[in-house]
Amino acid sequence: MAISQNPLTGKMSGTVGNFVTSTHRGQNIVRSKAFNPKDANSEAQQKHRNLFRMLSEEYVSLASVVKNGFPARPRVQTPYNAFMAINIPNAVDKSGSVPVIDYSKMVISKGSLVRVNLLGAELSVEGVTIRYQPQSHIPGASEDDEVVAVLKTQEGAVYVASKLRGSAEADEFLIAFPDASAERVLYAYLLVLSADRNSVSQSVYVSVT
Repeated sequence: MAISQNPLTGKMSGTVGNFVTSTHRGQNIVRSKAFNPKDANSEAQQKHRNLFRMLSEEYVSLASVVKNGFPARPRVQTPYNAFMAINIPNAVDKSGSVPVIDYSKMVISKGSLVRVNLLGAELSVEGVTIRYQPQSHIPGASEDDEVVAVLKTQEGAVYVASKLRGSAEADEFLIAFPDASAERVLYAYLLVLSADRNSVSQSVYVSVT
Protein backbone atom coordinates (compact mmCIF):
# COMPACT_ATOMS: atom_id res chain seq x y z
CA MET A 1 0.00 0.00 0.00
CA ALA A 2 1.31 3.49 -0.88
CA ILE A 3 0.15 6.74 0.77
CA SER A 4 0.69 10.10 -0.90
CA GLN A 5 -0.40 13.70 -0.56
CA ASN A 6 0.27 15.59 -3.76
CA PRO A 7 -0.85 19.23 -4.07
CA LEU A 8 -1.09 18.80 -7.83
CA THR A 9 -3.48 15.84 -7.71
CA GLY A 10 -5.54 16.89 -4.70
CA LYS A 11 -7.97 14.30 -3.30
CA MET A 12 -7.99 10.96 -5.13
CA SER A 13 -10.69 8.30 -5.37
CA GLY A 14 -11.78 5.55 -7.74
CA THR A 15 -9.92 2.93 -9.79
CA VAL A 16 -6.98 3.55 -12.10
CA GLY A 17 -5.71 0.51 -13.97
CA ASN A 18 -4.66 -2.06 -11.39
CA PHE A 19 -4.89 0.46 -8.52
CA VAL A 20 -7.69 1.58 -6.22
CA THR A 21 -7.40 5.11 -4.82
CA SER A 22 -9.14 6.78 -1.89
CA THR A 23 -8.64 9.62 0.57
CA HIS A 24 -8.33 9.11 4.31
CA ARG A 25 -7.64 11.94 6.79
CA GLY A 26 -6.44 14.22 4.04
CA GLN A 27 -4.06 11.70 2.50
CA ASN A 28 -4.37 9.93 -0.84
CA ILE A 29 -4.18 6.14 -0.42
CA VAL A 30 -3.32 3.86 -3.33
CA ARG A 31 -3.88 0.12 -3.07
CA SER A 32 -2.89 -2.45 -5.65
CA LYS A 33 -5.38 -5.10 -6.76
CA ALA A 34 -4.37 -8.76 -6.67
CA PHE A 35 -2.56 -9.54 -9.93
CA ASN A 36 -3.65 -13.20 -10.03
CA PRO A 37 -7.02 -13.48 -8.25
CA LYS A 38 -8.22 -17.01 -7.61
CA ASP A 39 -11.09 -18.04 -9.81
CA ALA A 40 -13.87 -19.10 -7.46
CA ASN A 41 -15.49 -20.95 -10.33
CA SER A 42 -12.48 -22.76 -11.77
CA GLU A 43 -12.82 -26.25 -13.24
CA ALA A 44 -11.02 -27.77 -10.23
CA GLN A 45 -13.31 -25.99 -7.79
CA GLN A 46 -16.39 -27.03 -9.75
CA LYS A 47 -15.27 -30.67 -9.54
CA HIS A 48 -14.62 -30.33 -5.82
CA ARG A 49 -18.07 -28.86 -5.21
CA ASN A 50 -19.62 -31.58 -7.37
CA LEU A 51 -18.06 -34.44 -5.42
CA PHE A 52 -19.08 -32.75 -2.16
CA ARG A 53 -22.63 -32.56 -3.47
CA MET A 54 -22.62 -36.23 -4.55
CA LEU A 55 -21.35 -37.51 -1.20
CA SER A 56 -23.71 -35.21 0.69
CA GLU A 57 -26.62 -36.69 -1.24
CA GLU A 58 -25.48 -40.20 -0.32
CA TYR A 59 -25.32 -39.22 3.33
CA VAL A 60 -28.87 -37.88 3.18
CA SER A 61 -30.03 -41.15 1.61
CA LEU A 62 -28.36 -43.22 4.34
CA ALA A 63 -28.70 -40.87 7.31
CA SER A 64 -30.93 -43.24 9.29
CA VAL A 65 -28.14 -45.84 9.18
CA VAL A 66 -25.03 -43.65 9.12
CA LYS A 67 -26.09 -41.77 12.27
CA ASN A 68 -25.06 -44.93 14.16
CA GLY A 69 -22.18 -45.78 11.85
CA PHE A 70 -19.34 -43.87 13.53
CA PRO A 71 -19.73 -44.17 17.31
CA ALA A 72 -15.98 -43.76 17.97
CA ARG A 73 -15.81 -40.34 16.26
CA PRO A 74 -14.57 -37.33 18.26
CA ARG A 75 -17.29 -35.70 20.33
CA VAL A 76 -17.17 -32.50 18.29
CA GLN A 77 -17.56 -34.37 15.00
CA THR A 78 -21.01 -35.06 13.57
CA PRO A 79 -21.92 -38.32 11.76
CA TYR A 80 -22.07 -36.27 8.54
CA ASN A 81 -18.53 -34.96 9.02
CA ALA A 82 -17.24 -38.44 9.90
CA PHE A 83 -18.86 -39.85 6.75
CA MET A 84 -17.40 -37.11 4.53
CA ALA A 85 -13.95 -37.27 6.13
CA ILE A 86 -13.48 -40.97 5.45
CA ASN A 87 -15.03 -41.05 1.98
CA ILE A 88 -13.70 -37.92 0.25
CA PRO A 89 -10.08 -39.20 0.15
CA ASN A 90 -10.91 -42.88 -0.31
CA ALA A 91 -14.17 -43.36 -2.21
CA VAL A 92 -13.92 -40.77 -5.00
CA ASP A 93 -12.46 -41.77 -8.36
CA LYS A 94 -10.87 -38.67 -9.90
CA SER A 95 -9.21 -40.42 -12.84
CA GLY A 96 -11.82 -39.25 -15.36
CA SER A 97 -12.90 -35.80 -16.47
CA VAL A 98 -15.65 -35.83 -13.83
CA PRO A 99 -15.18 -37.31 -10.33
CA VAL A 100 -17.42 -40.25 -9.49
CA ILE A 101 -18.05 -42.26 -6.34
CA ASP A 102 -16.52 -45.73 -6.17
CA TYR A 103 -19.24 -47.43 -4.14
CA SER A 104 -17.07 -50.50 -3.54
CA LYS A 105 -14.82 -48.23 -1.44
CA MET A 106 -17.50 -46.12 0.23
CA VAL A 107 -17.74 -46.66 4.00
CA ILE A 108 -21.05 -46.22 5.82
CA SER A 109 -19.88 -47.56 9.20
CA LYS A 110 -16.51 -47.94 10.86
CA GLY A 111 -15.72 -49.79 14.06
CA SER A 112 -14.16 -52.85 15.67
CA LEU A 113 -17.27 -54.99 16.19
CA VAL A 114 -17.06 -58.39 14.52
CA ARG A 115 -18.59 -58.10 11.07
CA VAL A 116 -20.46 -60.79 9.18
CA ASN A 117 -18.79 -62.88 6.49
CA LEU A 118 -20.42 -62.18 3.14
CA LEU A 119 -21.19 -65.33 1.13
CA GLY A 120 -22.77 -63.66 -1.89
CA ALA A 121 -25.82 -61.97 -3.34
CA GLU A 122 -28.27 -63.35 -5.88
CA LEU A 123 -30.92 -61.61 -7.93
CA SER A 124 -34.36 -63.08 -8.53
CA VAL A 125 -37.78 -61.85 -9.60
CA GLU A 126 -38.50 -61.18 -5.92
CA GLY A 127 -35.47 -58.97 -5.30
CA VAL A 128 -31.93 -59.45 -3.98
CA THR A 129 -31.01 -62.22 -1.55
CA ILE A 130 -27.85 -61.50 0.48
CA ARG A 131 -26.31 -64.54 2.14
CA TYR A 132 -23.81 -64.31 5.00
CA GLN A 133 -22.30 -66.05 8.01
CA PRO A 134 -23.21 -64.26 11.28
CA GLN A 135 -19.84 -65.11 12.91
CA SER A 136 -21.49 -65.20 16.34
CA HIS A 137 -18.88 -67.71 17.60
CA ILE A 138 -16.04 -65.17 17.32
CA PRO A 139 -15.04 -63.46 20.60
CA GLY A 140 -16.56 -60.00 20.75
CA ALA A 141 -19.64 -60.97 18.76
CA SER A 142 -23.01 -61.35 20.46
CA GLU A 143 -26.17 -63.07 19.36
CA ASP A 144 -28.17 -59.93 20.13
CA ASP A 145 -26.08 -57.78 17.78
CA GLU A 146 -28.16 -56.37 14.92
CA VAL A 147 -27.20 -57.14 11.33
CA VAL A 148 -28.35 -54.42 8.93
CA ALA A 149 -28.65 -54.66 5.15
CA VAL A 150 -28.95 -51.51 3.01
CA LEU A 151 -29.73 -51.36 -0.70
CA LYS A 152 -30.17 -48.31 -2.92
CA THR A 153 -31.58 -48.38 -6.44
CA GLN A 154 -30.51 -46.25 -9.39
CA GLU A 155 -33.77 -44.33 -8.98
CA GLY A 156 -32.82 -43.35 -5.42
CA ALA A 157 -35.10 -45.68 -3.42
CA VAL A 158 -33.42 -46.99 -0.26
CA TYR A 159 -34.35 -50.30 1.36
CA VAL A 160 -33.19 -51.23 4.86
CA ALA A 161 -33.67 -54.59 6.59
CA SER A 162 -32.33 -55.85 9.91
CA LYS A 163 -32.32 -58.91 12.15
CA LEU A 164 -30.42 -60.22 15.16
CA ARG A 165 -27.04 -61.83 14.53
CA GLY A 166 -28.31 -65.01 16.17
CA SER A 167 -26.38 -68.27 16.40
CA ALA A 168 -27.06 -69.89 13.01
CA GLU A 169 -24.13 -70.97 10.88
CA ALA A 170 -25.54 -69.04 7.91
CA ASP A 171 -28.35 -66.56 7.35
CA GLU A 172 -29.74 -64.31 4.63
CA PHE A 173 -31.77 -61.21 3.80
CA LEU A 174 -34.30 -60.93 1.01
CA ILE A 175 -34.58 -57.28 -0.03
CA ALA A 176 -37.61 -57.09 -2.27
CA PHE A 177 -38.23 -54.21 -4.66
CA PRO A 178 -40.40 -53.86 -7.78
CA ASP A 179 -38.98 -54.92 -11.17
CA ALA A 180 -35.74 -56.09 -9.60
CA SER A 181 -32.70 -56.22 -11.88
CA ALA A 182 -28.93 -55.93 -11.40
CA GLU A 183 -28.89 -52.77 -13.52
CA ARG A 184 -31.25 -51.05 -11.06
CA VAL A 185 -29.05 -51.73 -8.00
CA LEU A 186 -26.75 -48.81 -7.27
CA TYR A 187 -25.15 -50.38 -4.21
CA ALA A 188 -25.75 -52.61 -1.18
CA TYR A 189 -23.97 -52.99 2.18
CA LEU A 190 -24.03 -55.09 5.33
CA LEU A 191 -23.04 -53.84 8.78
CA VAL A 192 -23.47 -54.91 12.39
CA LEU A 193 -24.57 -52.79 15.38
CA SER A 194 -24.29 -53.77 19.02
CA ALA A 195 -27.55 -53.85 20.98
CA ASP A 196 -26.61 -50.66 22.86
CA ARG A 197 -25.47 -48.90 19.63
CA ASN A 198 -22.08 -48.15 21.18
CA SER A 199 -20.18 -50.44 18.81
CA VAL A 200 -20.37 -51.06 15.09
CA SER A 201 -18.57 -53.13 12.48
CA GLN A 202 -16.87 -51.98 9.33
CA SER A 203 -19.44 -51.93 6.54
CA VAL A 204 -19.20 -54.64 3.88
CA TYR A 205 -19.89 -53.80 0.24
CA VAL A 206 -22.20 -56.28 -1.47
CA SER A 207 -21.73 -56.89 -5.19
CA VAL A 208 -25.02 -57.75 -6.88
CA THR A 209 -24.76 -59.63 -10.18
